[in-house]
Amino acid sequence: MTKRNQQTDPTRPQSRFFDLLMSLFVTVVITSNIASSAKIVDWGVALFGIRLAFDGGTLLFPISYIFGDVLTEVYGFRRSRRVIWTGFGALLLSALMLAWLRALPGESGWQIYAGQAAYDAILGGISSLGIVAASLTAYLVGEFSNSIILARMKVLTCGRWLWLRTIGSTLVGEGLDSVVFVLVAALLGVFPWQVFASLTLTNFIFKVSIEVLFTPLTYWVINSLKKAEREDYFDDHTRFSPF
Repeated sequence: MTKRNQQTDPTRPQSRFFDLLMSLFVTVVITSNIASSAKIVDWGVALFGIRLAFDGGTLLFPISYIFGDVLTEVYGFRRSRRVIWTGFGALLLSALMLAWLRALPGESGWQIYAGQAAYDAILGGISSLGIVAASLTAYLVGEFSNSIILARMKVLTCGRWLWLRTIGSTLVGEGLDSVVFVLVAALLGVFPWQVFASLTLTNFIFKVSIEVLFTPLTYWVINSLKKAEREDYFDDHTRFSPF
């Protein structure tokens, strides 16, 4: 890496790992949303009198923000934007497919050992309007906020203090994601209002904590990718629009 936004060897195959990162990102997004509707976990711990219960996706979804940090830091906002919209489309498609499958009649043997009630309890959330609307809205708000803030901070800090960028952008992105997801889900009747504060606070704490704990790994991945790809993009003149 010799100059900003330029590769040192023009004959080198570009972005060898970009598609792999995008595939992993999409996988995490879809899996975490299925986990969110499948189970709410309660470890029996309270903070400031608020029970720290959280949906299953809380443990998985923060990883998508780590991928978002890596993609924006190495490849820039515009390519990260492509990944975010790809994840959005994949999540929407998976929700539509599960909703279609939910509407199909069940086979008699399956009705005995599993049944429609089991399907609705585990996969009904991601195939219902409420959880889909909450997930998609929070996803777009959180991911784009995270990417834009990280890209702007990189320019302002001249590429220094990576930890400040990854954690700072996550505080905003994950905060907005947590509030929007639980708010929309509660408004549409997915979660009761009684757990609004608990789910929002727990989601935020766990997501940010995972980002902080993974900071050394994030450093290693980003630095390794910059060397392997010979790319270190700075969004000096980028128009920060989701579209």
